[in-house]
Amino acid sequence: MSIWSNIAGAAQSLGSSVGDFFAGFSGKSSVPEKSVAFTIGMIALGAKMAKADGVVTKDEVLAFKQVFHVPEKDMAAVQRVFDLAKQDIAGFESYAEQVARLFVPKSSVLENVLDGLFHIAKADHAIHERELEYLEAVGVIFGFKGEEFARIRARHVSIAEDPYDVLGVTRGASADEIKKHYRKLARDLHPDRQIAEGVPEEMVELASNRLARINVAYEQVMKGLPA
Repeated sequence: MSIWSNIAGAAQSLGSSVGDFFAGFSGKSSVPEKSVAFTIGMIALGAKMAKADGVVTKDEVLAFKQVFHVPEKDMAAVQRVFDLAKQDIAGFESYAEQVARLFVPKSSVLENVLDGLFHIAKADHAIHERELEYLEAVGVIFGFKGEEFARIRARHVSIAEDPYDVLGVTRGASADEIKKHYRKLARDLHPDRQIAEGVPEEMVELASNRLARINVAYEQVMKGLPA
């Protein structure tokens, strides 16, 4: 059964709060239930992201759909979760904390979640101050602080994308250090690894897109190193 079918079935039991429903799933340990909890949490964070600057635009809703690739038959149920989370009195921190508890701190999955939220924030061609504050706060909850969050932010707000920022290495790193870091990223972002960590198959594309950009950045960085 598709994760979206699970969400569609779960949405029928939603009351007026996504938070209480989400909490009921987040303590489960099996992969399918973990995936439902993760997906509901991501929907809620996406809704809160869209609302961060005070207005949810059509572009932000479209960006949300681009991140999730929801089948048309399940869209109404996902939209219900999105709309409830958007107006839920629960703060985004509670959703971020429950998503974070599903994975180890600074997991590649959590980094992909931040990438998805940045994608929604950029939907209107600008990241507003309150949106950036929201993203940074979620980053801290996920374990990405200071320079680590700045590295993620640089992938999305830089005028010209720096391959070193995309790869997450310093300009003084040796070729061996860069290769070791790249290989770890490639392992962590492999679709099979993502699914094993509980990420729904339908959302693995976030990791695949990031890995494609990392591959290009790696080639650019290695070409620029002394022979």
